[in-house]
Amino acid sequence: MDTELTQQPAGDPTAKTWSQRFESALHPAIARFNASIGFDIELIEYDITGSQAHAKMLARTGIISPEDGEQLVAGLEQIRQEYRQGQFQPGIDAEDVHFAVERRLTEIVGDVGKKLHTARSRNDQVGTDTRLYLRDRIDQIRSQLREFQTVLIDIAEVNVETLIPGYTHLQRAQPVSLAHHLLAYFEMLQRDYERLGEIQKRVNISPLGCGALAGTTFPIDRHYAAKELHFDGVYGNSLDGVSDRDFAIEFLCAASLIMVHLSRLSEEMILWASQEFGFITLKDSCATGSSIMPQKKNPDVPELVRGKAGRVFGHLQAMLVLMKGLPLAYNKDLQEDKEALFDSVKTVKACLEAMTILIREGLEFKTDRLREAVSEDFSNATDVADYLAARGVPFREAYNLVGKVVKTCLAGGKLLKDLTLEEWKALHPSFEVDIYEAIAPQRVVAARNSYGGTGFDQVNQALQTAKSRLALS
Repeated sequence: MDTELTQQPAGDPTAKTWSQRFESALHPAIARFNASIGFDIELIEYDITGSQAHAKMLARTGIISPEDGEQLVAGLEQIRQEYRQGQFQPGIDAEDVHFAVERRLTEIVGDVGKKLHTARSRNDQVGTDTRLYLRDRIDQIRSQLREFQTVLIDIAEVNVETLIPGYTHLQRAQPVSLAHHLLAYFEMLQRDYERLGEIQKRVNISPLGCGALAGTTFPIDRHYAAKELHFDGVYGNSLDGVSDRDFAIEFLCAASLIMVHLSRLSEEMILWASQEFGFITLKDSCATGSSIMPQKKNPDVPELVRGKAGRVFGHLQAMLVLMKGLPLAYNKDLQEDKEALFDSVKTVKACLEAMTILIREGLEFKTDRLREAVSEDFSNATDVADYLAARGVPFREAYNLVGKVVKTCLAGGKLLKDLTLEEWKALHPSFEVDIYEAIAPQRVVAARNSYGGTGFDQVNQALQTAKSRLALS
C-alpha cells in the first residue's frame, strides 16, 4: 500500500500503521481492495536493501545510534534470508511489502525496529524500491538482448550467400542475403539495447529522503544513502521525487518497441513456416500439433509472442492514462504502476528467452526452397533497368521498357531468364549476352554493394561491425 504510514506497536497482527485519528477498522472487502502485498512482494529484497541504506544513513548522521543502525541492518538481512528460505511469507494482513518487512523487523529487534521509518515516508520508500527493481531488470533484459543478437550473428555468418526473397507490400521485390535480413533485426535490437541504457540513467536517480512530499526536518544525508544504493544522483525536488513515474513510462515505451520488433520477426516466422512459403521447418522442440488434425505443426512460440505484444502495449497505455490527470504529489492511483511494470518485465523477458531458443535451435532454413523462390519471379526486373541505365539509357525510359518486358513475359508464361538473346535485342539493342549474368540471383544480390546494402561484401562488413558492438558491451 503506497501511502504515508506512521508506526504502531508490534505484536498485534490486526494493528494497522495509520494514525490513531481513525476510530474503526477497514471493512474487510476494502482492506483486500486496498492491499498490494499480492504483487508488491516482488519488491521485498529491494525494500530490504533500500531500508539497510536508510538505516546506515540514520546512524551516520546521528539521528539514531550506531548500535541501533547495526541492529536494523542485521535484522533486515535476517528477513532477507528468511524470505529466500521460504520462512517469511507475509499475507493479506500485511497490506504491503513495506509494512510486512517493518513489522517482522520489530519482531526480531524489538522497539529499535520502530526507528527505521524515521525521516522516511512510504512514498519515497516505494519510489526507491521500484527504481532499484527496474534498474536490475533493465540489466537483465539488456543481457538477453545481447544473447539474442549473438544468435542472430551466428546464423547470419553461415548464411551470407543464402538468398531469400525480399518483400515490400508483402510482394516479391528483390532478392537479399538471408544474413542481411537477419542483421536487420540485429539493428533493431541494438537500438533497444541502447535505448534501455539511456532510460536506465533516468531510472537511477534516488527519491529516498523526499519524504511524503516536502522533505523532512531531520538532518539526513540523501547523497550518502544514494551512494550506498549505487544511484547516480538524487531528485532535486521532493514533490517531483515522490510523484515521478516518467521512468516507468519510458521503460514501458522501450518494452513496447522490443515487443514490436519481436512481433515483426514472429510474423515472418509464421509466414515462412507455412506451406505457401515453406522457407523454414519448425523442429519438434519448439512447435505443437493440433488436437484434431494430425498433419499440423503449429508455430506456437511466434504466435504467442505476437499476441503478448498487445499485452505490453496495453500496460503502456494504462500508465499514460494513469498519470495524465494526477495532481502533485503522491496519489493512491500510483499503486497501479507496479502490476503494469512487473508484468511487462516478465513478458518481455519470457518472449526474449523463447525467441532466442526458437532461432538458435528450433528451426531450420530450407535452402533448396529458398534457392527456388528467388529464381521463380521477376524480382530481378530492377536489375534489367539498371543494366540499361548503365549503358546510357535514361532510367525512367529503361524502367518503362522493363515494365513492358515483364508484361510480355507474363502473357507468354515466361520469366526474364527464359528470353532468348534475340528477344532481348528486339526489345532494345543495348542488350548483350551478359544480361543473363546480370539477372542471375547471386549476381543481383552481390551487385548491391552500396554501404548498408545486401551485397555480400557489405554483409560481411556488417557482421564484423556487429561483432565489434557486442565486444564493447
